[in-house]
Amino acid sequence: MANGGGEEVVSNKQVILKDYVSGFPKESDMYIKTSGSTINLKLPQGSSGILVKNLFLSCDPYLRLRMRKIEDTDELFQSFNPGSPLSGYGVAKVLDSGHPDFKQGDLVWGIVGWEEYSLITQPTTLFKIHHNDHVPLSYYTGILGMPGMTAYAGFYEVCSPKKGEYVFISAASGAVGQLVGQFAKLMGCYVVGSAGSKEKVDLLKKNLGFDEAFNYKEEQDLNAALKRYFPKGIDIYFENVGGKMLDAVILNMRVHGRIAVCGMVSQYNLQEPEGVHNLMSIVYKRVRIQGFVVFDYYHLYDKFLDLVLPYIRQGKISYVEDISQGLESAPAALVGLFSGHNVGKQVVRLTTS
Repeated sequence: MANGGGEEVVSNKQVILKDYVSGFPKESDMYIKTSGSTINLKLPQGSSGILVKNLFLSCDPYLRLRMRKIEDTDELFQSFNPGSPLSGYGVAKVLDSGHPDFKQGDLVWGIVGWEEYSLITQPTTLFKIHHNDHVPLSYYTGILGMPGMTAYAGFYEVCSPKKGEYVFISAASGAVGQLVGQFAKLMGCYVVGSAGSKEKVDLLKKNLGFDEAFNYKEEQDLNAALKRYFPKGIDIYFENVGGKMLDAVILNMRVHGRIAVCGMVSQYNLQEPEGVHNLMSIVYKRVRIQGFVVFDYYHLYDKFLDLVLPYIRQGKISYVEDISQGLESAPAALVGLFSGHNVGKQVVRLTTS
Protein backbone atom coordinates (compact mmCIF):
# COMPACT_ATOMS: atom_id res chain seq x y z
CA MET A 1 0.00 0.00 0.00
CA ALA A 2 1.10 3.61 -0.49
CA ASN A 3 0.95 6.34 2.11
CA GLY A 4 0.11 9.97 1.52
CA GLY A 5 3.67 10.76 0.48
CA GLY A 6 3.70 8.17 -2.24
CA GLU A 7 5.94 5.85 -0.26
CA GLU A 8 5.17 2.14 -0.25
CA VAL A 9 4.53 0.50 3.11
CA VAL A 10 4.20 -3.29 3.05
CA SER A 11 3.69 -6.03 5.62
CA ASN A 12 6.89 -7.76 6.76
CA LYS A 13 6.52 -11.38 7.82
CA GLN A 14 9.02 -12.30 10.57
CA VAL A 15 10.30 -15.24 12.65
CA ILE A 16 10.00 -14.17 16.30
CA LEU A 17 11.72 -15.71 19.35
CA LYS A 18 9.10 -16.26 22.05
CA ASP A 19 11.43 -16.42 25.04
CA TYR A 20 14.88 -17.56 26.09
CA VAL A 21 15.45 -21.27 25.44
CA SER A 22 16.89 -23.92 27.72
CA GLY A 23 17.65 -27.46 26.56
CA PHE A 24 16.99 -28.48 22.99
CA PRO A 25 15.15 -25.80 20.99
CA LYS A 26 11.65 -26.54 19.70
CA GLU A 27 9.67 -25.11 16.83
CA SER A 28 7.27 -23.71 19.43
CA ASP A 29 10.08 -21.51 20.79
CA MET A 30 9.51 -19.39 17.69
CA TYR A 31 6.48 -18.16 15.82
CA ILE A 32 5.72 -16.53 12.49
CA LYS A 33 4.43 -12.98 12.81
CA THR A 34 2.22 -12.29 9.81
CA SER A 35 0.45 -9.09 10.84
CA GLY A 36 1.28 -5.93 12.74
CA SER A 37 4.77 -5.57 11.29
CA THR A 38 5.27 -3.24 8.34
CA ILE A 39 8.22 -1.66 6.59
CA ASN A 40 8.60 1.32 4.28
CA LEU A 41 10.26 0.30 1.02
CA LYS A 42 11.70 3.80 0.61
CA LEU A 43 14.41 5.04 2.96
CA PRO A 44 13.94 8.43 4.61
CA GLN A 45 15.95 11.34 3.23
CA GLY A 46 19.49 11.37 4.62
CA SER A 47 19.52 7.74 5.73
CA SER A 48 22.84 5.87 5.40
CA GLY A 49 21.17 2.48 5.78
CA ILE A 50 20.35 -0.21 3.26
CA LEU A 51 16.92 -1.73 2.69
CA VAL A 52 16.98 -5.31 1.38
CA LYS A 53 14.60 -8.05 0.31
CA ASN A 54 15.82 -11.33 1.79
CA LEU A 55 16.17 -14.22 -0.63
CA PHE A 56 17.88 -16.96 1.43
CA LEU A 57 18.48 -17.47 5.16
CA SER A 58 21.27 -19.58 6.61
CA CYS A 59 20.53 -22.00 9.47
CA ASP A 60 23.69 -22.23 11.58
CA PRO A 61 24.30 -23.98 14.92
CA TYR A 62 25.67 -20.83 16.59
CA LEU A 63 22.17 -19.32 16.45
CA ARG A 64 21.26 -21.65 19.32
CA LEU A 65 23.76 -19.83 21.53
CA ARG A 66 21.93 -16.56 20.93
CA MET A 67 18.59 -18.08 21.98
CA ARG A 68 19.73 -18.33 25.60
CA LYS A 69 20.03 -15.49 28.09
CA ILE A 70 23.62 -14.26 28.03
CA GLU A 71 24.68 -12.15 30.98
CA ASP A 72 28.36 -11.83 30.05
CA THR A 73 28.78 -8.76 27.86
CA ASP A 74 32.22 -10.01 26.79
CA GLU A 75 30.80 -13.10 25.04
CA LEU A 76 31.19 -13.25 21.28
CA PHE A 77 27.45 -13.69 20.72
CA GLN A 78 24.73 -11.61 22.33
CA SER A 79 21.22 -12.86 23.08
CA PHE A 80 18.31 -12.40 20.74
CA ASN A 81 15.58 -10.28 22.30
CA PRO A 82 12.41 -12.27 23.05
CA GLY A 83 9.55 -10.81 21.05
CA SER A 84 11.89 -9.68 18.27
CA PRO A 85 12.98 -11.32 15.01
CA LEU A 86 15.95 -13.65 14.88
CA SER A 87 18.87 -12.58 12.71
CA GLY A 88 21.70 -14.37 10.97
CA TYR A 89 23.51 -14.79 7.69
CA GLY A 90 21.52 -14.51 4.51
CA VAL A 91 21.48 -13.47 0.87
CA ALA A 92 19.47 -10.42 -0.13
CA LYS A 93 18.74 -7.91 -2.89
CA VAL A 94 19.12 -4.18 -2.26
CA LEU A 95 15.85 -2.28 -2.76
CA ASP A 96 17.06 1.14 -1.60
CA SER A 97 20.37 2.43 -0.31
CA GLY A 98 21.71 5.51 1.40
CA HIS A 99 25.19 4.05 1.56
CA PRO A 100 27.76 4.91 -1.14
CA ASP A 101 29.06 1.33 -1.43
CA PHE A 102 25.68 -0.19 -2.30
CA LYS A 103 23.03 0.65 -4.88
CA GLN A 104 19.56 -0.54 -5.79
CA GLY A 105 19.70 -3.96 -7.44
CA ASP A 106 22.93 -5.11 -5.77
CA LEU A 107 23.03 -8.63 -4.39
CA VAL A 108 24.62 -8.99 -0.96
CA TRP A 109 25.34 -11.57 1.72
CA GLY A 110 25.79 -10.95 5.42
CA ILE A 111 23.73 -10.43 8.57
CA VAL A 112 20.01 -9.87 7.95
CA GLY A 113 16.82 -10.38 9.94
CA TRP A 114 14.75 -13.54 9.75
CA GLU A 115 12.05 -11.65 7.88
CA GLU A 116 10.99 -10.75 4.37
CA TYR A 117 12.62 -7.31 4.38
CA SER A 118 15.44 -5.93 6.51
CA LEU A 119 16.75 -2.47 7.18
CA ILE A 120 20.54 -2.75 7.59
CA THR A 121 21.94 0.11 9.64
CA GLN A 122 25.51 -1.26 9.78
CA PRO A 123 26.50 -2.17 6.22
CA THR A 124 29.93 -3.32 7.44
CA THR A 125 28.23 -6.68 8.01
CA LEU A 126 27.47 -7.02 4.27
CA PHE A 127 29.52 -8.29 1.33
CA LYS A 128 28.58 -7.37 -2.21
CA ILE A 129 28.04 -10.37 -4.49
CA HIS A 130 29.56 -10.12 -7.96
CA HIS A 131 27.30 -12.85 -9.26
CA ASN A 132 28.90 -13.76 -12.56
CA ASP A 133 30.27 -17.21 -11.73
CA HIS A 134 27.27 -19.34 -12.66
CA VAL A 135 26.82 -20.68 -9.14
CA PRO A 136 23.52 -20.71 -7.21
CA LEU A 137 22.87 -17.60 -5.12
CA SER A 138 22.23 -19.89 -2.16
CA TYR A 139 25.95 -20.77 -2.18
CA TYR A 140 26.58 -17.42 -0.50
CA THR A 141 24.95 -18.82 2.64
CA GLY A 142 27.45 -21.68 2.52
CA ILE A 143 30.47 -22.49 0.38
CA LEU A 144 30.93 -18.86 -0.75
CA GLY A 145 29.80 -17.29 2.52
CA MET A 146 30.48 -17.63 6.23
CA PRO A 147 30.79 -21.47 6.34
CA GLY A 148 33.19 -21.46 3.38
CA MET A 149 35.34 -18.80 5.00
CA THR A 150 35.24 -20.78 8.27
CA ALA A 151 36.48 -23.93 6.54
CA TYR A 152 39.19 -21.98 4.72
CA ALA A 153 40.45 -20.08 7.76
CA GLY A 154 40.34 -23.05 10.12
CA PHE A 155 42.07 -25.45 7.78
CA TYR A 156 44.66 -23.32 6.00
CA GLU A 157 45.32 -20.52 8.50
CA VAL A 158 44.90 -22.31 11.84
CA CYS A 159 45.97 -25.87 11.03
CA SER A 160 48.84 -25.13 8.59
CA PRO A 161 48.32 -28.44 6.76
CA LYS A 162 50.96 -30.40 4.89
CA LYS A 163 50.61 -32.96 2.11
CA GLY A 164 50.22 -36.51 3.39
CA GLU A 165 48.93 -35.60 6.85
CA TYR A 166 46.12 -37.47 8.61
CA VAL A 167 42.98 -35.33 8.99
CA PHE A 168 39.83 -36.03 11.01
CA ILE A 169 36.65 -33.94 10.81
CA SER A 170 33.61 -34.29 13.06
CA ALA A 171 30.15 -33.25 11.81
CA ALA A 172 31.82 -33.79 8.45
CA SER A 173 28.72 -33.62 6.25
CA GLY A 174 27.70 -30.20 7.58
CA ALA A 175 28.15 -26.78 6.02
CA VAL A 176 31.78 -26.43 7.15
CA GLY A 177 32.96 -30.02 7.50
CA GLN A 178 32.22 -31.08 3.93
CA LEU A 179 34.47 -28.28 2.65
CA VAL A 180 37.32 -28.95 5.07
CA GLY A 181 37.41 -32.56 3.91
CA GLN A 182 37.59 -31.59 0.26
CA PHE A 183 40.26 -28.96 0.91
CA ALA A 184 42.30 -31.63 2.71
CA LYS A 185 41.90 -34.13 -0.13
CA LEU A 186 43.01 -31.51 -2.67
CA MET A 187 46.17 -31.08 -0.58
CA GLY A 188 46.90 -34.79 -0.70
CA CYS A 189 45.90 -35.61 2.89
CA TYR A 190 44.25 -38.76 4.24
CA VAL A 191 40.77 -37.72 5.37
CA VAL A 192 38.20 -39.35 7.65
CA GLY A 193 34.91 -37.83 8.75
CA SER A 194 32.26 -38.70 11.30
CA ALA A 195 28.53 -38.12 10.83
CA GLY A 196 25.26 -39.26 12.37
CA SER A 197 23.62 -41.48 9.75
CA LYS A 198 24.39 -44.03 7.04
CA GLU A 199 23.12 -41.56 4.42
CA LYS A 200 25.64 -38.96 5.56
CA VAL A 201 28.49 -41.48 5.76
CA ASP A 202 27.73 -42.61 2.20
CA LEU A 203 27.66 -38.98 1.08
CA LEU A 204 31.13 -38.36 2.51
CA LYS A 205 32.67 -41.42 0.91
CA LYS A 206 30.84 -41.60 -2.42
CA ASN A 207 30.17 -37.94 -3.26
CA LEU A 208 32.70 -35.84 -1.38
CA GLY A 209 35.80 -37.99 -1.76
CA PHE A 210 36.62 -38.74 1.89
CA ASP A 211 38.91 -41.75 2.31
CA GLU A 212 36.77 -43.13 5.13
CA ALA A 213 33.79 -42.09 7.26
CA PHE A 214 31.88 -43.58 10.16
CA ASN A 215 28.59 -43.15 12.00
CA TYR A 216 29.53 -42.07 15.52
CA LYS A 217 26.12 -43.20 16.81
CA GLU A 218 27.03 -46.81 16.00
CA GLU A 219 30.36 -46.71 17.85
CA GLN A 220 30.36 -47.94 21.44
CA ASP A 221 33.95 -46.77 21.94
CA LEU A 222 35.03 -43.63 20.06
CA ASN A 223 38.65 -44.10 21.10
CA ALA A 224 38.67 -47.57 19.52
CA ALA A 225 36.94 -46.25 16.39
CA LEU A 226 39.58 -43.58 15.90
CA LYS A 227 42.38 -46.10 16.41
CA ARG A 228 40.77 -48.23 13.73
CA TYR A 229 40.75 -45.40 11.17
CA PHE A 230 43.97 -43.73 12.33
CA PRO A 231 46.39 -46.47 13.44
CA LYS A 232 49.25 -43.95 13.14
CA GLY A 233 47.32 -41.15 14.84
CA ILE A 234 45.76 -37.83 13.78
CA ASP A 235 47.75 -34.78 12.62
CA ILE A 236 44.81 -32.39 12.22
CA TYR A 237 41.41 -32.45 13.89
CA PHE A 238 38.77 -29.98 12.76
CA GLU A 239 36.53 -29.72 15.80
CA ASN A 240 32.81 -29.12 15.34
CA VAL A 241 31.34 -31.28 18.10
CA GLY A 242 33.17 -31.25 21.46
CA GLY A 243 32.38 -33.51 24.42
CA LYS A 244 33.15 -37.21 24.16
CA MET A 245 34.45 -36.89 20.61
CA LEU A 246 37.04 -34.31 21.58
CA ASP A 247 38.08 -36.44 24.55
CA ALA A 248 38.67 -39.44 22.28
CA VAL A 249 40.49 -37.41 19.63
CA ILE A 250 43.00 -36.01 22.14
CA LEU A 251 44.12 -39.56 22.94
CA ASN A 252 44.72 -40.21 19.25
CA MET A 253 46.60 -37.08 18.24
CA ARG A 254 50.13 -37.38 16.88
CA VAL A 255 53.07 -35.43 18.25
CA HIS A 256 52.76 -31.75 17.23
CA GLY A 257 49.20 -32.28 16.06
CA ARG A 258 46.83 -29.34 15.61
CA ILE A 259 43.21 -28.98 16.61
CA ALA A 260 41.16 -26.12 15.15
CA VAL A 261 38.10 -25.51 17.31
CA CYS A 262 35.29 -24.22 15.14
CA GLY A 263 32.34 -25.12 17.39
CA MET A 264 31.01 -27.68 19.87
CA VAL A 265 27.48 -28.41 18.76
CA SER A 266 27.06 -31.34 21.19
CA GLN A 267 27.30 -28.87 24.07
CA TYR A 268 24.95 -26.10 22.96
CA ASN A 269 21.79 -27.60 24.47
CA LEU A 270 23.26 -28.84 27.76
CA GLN A 271 22.68 -27.10 31.08
CA GLU A 272 26.11 -28.28 32.26
CA PRO A 273 28.80 -28.76 29.57
CA GLU A 274 30.61 -32.10 29.51
CA GLY A 275 34.15 -32.16 30.83
CA VAL A 276 37.24 -33.24 28.88
CA HIS A 277 39.43 -35.71 30.76
CA ASN A 278 42.43 -36.49 28.57
CA LEU A 279 44.12 -33.11 28.62
CA MET A 280 47.54 -34.43 29.74
CA SER A 281 47.90 -35.97 26.29
CA ILE A 282 48.16 -32.41 24.97
CA VAL A 283 51.33 -31.99 27.03
CA TYR A 284 52.87 -35.35 26.14
CA LYS A 285 52.21 -34.90 22.42
CA ARG A 286 52.76 -31.13 22.25
CA VAL A 287 49.37 -30.66 20.64
CA ARG A 288 48.22 -27.17 19.71
CA ILE A 289 44.53 -26.43 20.24
CA GLN A 290 43.31 -23.13 18.83
CA GLY A 291 39.83 -21.70 18.85
CA PHE A 292 38.97 -19.26 16.10
CA VAL A 293 36.09 -17.14 14.85
CA VAL A 294 35.52 -16.42 11.21
CA PHE A 295 35.13 -12.66 11.73
CA ASP A 296 38.88 -12.42 12.31
CA TYR A 297 39.57 -13.70 8.79
CA TYR A 298 37.10 -11.80 6.61
CA HIS A 299 39.98 -9.65 5.34
CA LEU A 300 41.06 -12.78 3.44
CA TYR A 301 37.73 -13.13 1.61
CA ASP A 302 39.10 -12.17 -1.82
CA LYS A 303 42.00 -14.60 -1.37
CA PHE A 304 39.48 -17.29 -0.41
CA LEU A 305 37.39 -16.65 -3.55
CA ASP A 306 40.52 -16.87 -5.71
CA LEU A 307 41.06 -20.37 -4.31
CA VAL A 308 37.56 -21.79 -4.19
CA LEU A 309 35.86 -20.39 -7.31
CA PRO A 310 38.25 -22.19 -9.73
CA TYR A 311 37.69 -25.40 -7.77
CA ILE A 312 33.92 -25.01 -8.20
CA ARG A 313 34.21 -24.19 -11.92
CA GLN A 314 36.51 -27.18 -12.50
CA GLY A 315 34.21 -29.54 -10.61
CA LYS A 316 36.91 -30.28 -8.02
CA ILE A 317 34.65 -29.29 -5.11
CA SER A 318 31.06 -30.35 -4.59
CA TYR A 319 28.64 -28.74 -2.17
CA VAL A 320 25.50 -30.30 -0.74
CA GLU A 321 22.55 -28.14 0.32
CA ASP A 322 19.32 -28.96 2.13
CA ILE A 323 16.86 -26.23 1.11
CA SER A 324 13.56 -25.56 2.90
CA GLN A 325 10.91 -23.49 1.16
CA GLY A 326 9.34 -20.38 2.66
CA LEU A 327 9.90 -18.31 5.79
CA GLU A 328 7.35 -20.49 7.60
CA SER A 329 9.75 -23.44 7.32
CA ALA A 330 12.59 -21.61 9.10
CA PRO A 331 11.86 -22.69 12.72
CA ALA A 332 11.72 -26.38 11.77
CA ALA A 333 14.83 -26.05 9.64
CA LEU A 334 16.80 -24.47 12.50
CA VAL A 335 15.61 -26.96 15.11
CA GLY A 336 16.39 -29.83 12.76
CA LEU A 337 20.10 -29.02 12.91
CA PHE A 338 20.28 -30.38 16.45
CA SER A 339 18.74 -33.75 15.60
CA GLY A 340 20.75 -34.24 12.41
CA HIS A 341 17.67 -33.78 10.22
CA ASN A 342 19.53 -31.89 7.50
CA VAL A 343 21.87 -33.43 4.94
CA GLY A 344 24.41 -30.80 3.97
CA LYS A 345 24.08 -27.05 4.41
CA GLN A 346 20.63 -26.06 5.73
CA VAL A 347 19.18 -23.12 3.82
CA VAL A 348 15.75 -21.46 3.80
CA ARG A 349 14.59 -20.06 0.46
CA LEU A 350 12.24 -17.11 0.93
CA THR A 351 11.43 -16.29 -2.66
CA THR A 352 12.13 -17.41 -6.20
CA SER A 353 12.47 -13.86 -7.48
